[in-house]
Amino acid sequence: MLTNKSLIAPSDFTLEEIEELLSLSERIIQSPERYASVCRGKLMASLFYEPSTRTKFSFDAAMLRLGGNTLGFSDPNTSSTAKGETIADSARTIGKYADLIVVRHPKEGTAKLMSRYADCPVINAGDGGHHHPTQTLTDLLTIRHYKGDFGGLTVGVCGDLKFGRTIHSLVTCLARYENVRFLFISPEELTMPAFVKEELNANGVPYAETTDLEGTIDQLDVLYMSRVQRERFISEEEYLRLKDYFILTAEKMELAKPDMIVMHPLPRINEIATEVDNDPRAAYFEQVRYGMFVR
Repeated sequence: MLTNKSLIAPSDFTLEEIEELLSLSERIIQSPERYASVCRGKLMASLFYEPSTRTKFSFDAAMLRLGGNTLGFSDPNTSSTAKGETIADSARTIGKYADLIVVRHPKEGTAKLMSRYADCPVINAGDGGHHHPTQTLTDLLTIRHYKGDFGGLTVGVCGDLKFGRTIHSLVTCLARYENVRFLFISPEELTMPAFVKEELNANGVPYAETTDLEGTIDQLDVLYMSRVQRERFISEEEYLRLKDYFILTAEKMELAKPDMIVMHPLPRINEIATEVDNDPRAAYFEQVRYGMFVR
């Protein structure tokens, strides 16, 4: 069903296709040896125009564990971009070598542009403040593992909601499931963008906004923390003022439901205290593992 199809935004896939991917991911988790050679002879190009650890490693690890191979770069200065080559020409060229292109870029719309020119499918591994669809699939697989289903959940997203592409993608995708409610927890300067709220309003999805984590954590089934993203700020002073606005501690976790899970796309800076790592509700390092399987 998904053969030769690019993935630029979570909305590119129907719910049925997403469920198909999640089910396949679970089958790979259960029997990885069955899939150890399904990509033999296939080549993935990973083009990372901005820094990444988890996303790049998980894509590379996924391809290698499926029997395929990878090539690419993690520093655009080592590519022809440094000579002035356009994204379109890069896509045309690399599409002649690879069976799949995975691209991360700080500029919104780059993955979509590449998909127009490449001769092979393109997967968006994060484009600026827009979307990070494979992180969304990772998040969905994590929630499904711990909660079994998405219906009836109250999901809190906390931190930098203005620039958090992982959060934008997760919220708009989860909103397609029935009976999901959202709580947007952020400083007033970093609230959820209008385009996300407009989509929720158009589809009748309930949400509330607050600046109070302690006063609302007891309502949540899932708490998705995010860092304040230094690289998206023009003003260093503004970043420093907001970076430690929310810090999840063991004391705050005492106020939460016994089965609430804590997620984070990582990297973590200060927003989750290391003391929370030992709490059985801390799911963020298992979330990393699920990212490899879904990719």
